[in-house]
Amino acid sequence: MSTQCIACGMPMTEKEDHAQGDESKNYCKYCARPDGTMQSYEEKLESYTQFIMKTQNASQAEAGDIARLQMANLPAWTK
Repeated sequence: MSTQCIACGMPMTEKEDHAQGDESKNYCKYCARPDGTMQSYEEKLESYTQFIMKTQNASQAEAGDIARLQMANLPAWTK
């Protein structure tokens, strides 16, 4: 069963992809804090911005804009 992380959109195809390997959690291991709770919007925005900078060779400003746009469409961050 494949689900999508509500906080970053990553496909979660394996048990290990879920936070703490718990398939009842609807967010991934990259969006979880060490205690298993989901990161706040600010925490996720920072880590997602860093990820985009690294993988897409974008400036911090560009990466932040991309991260905000993508996160705006994800269930965890929509109102």
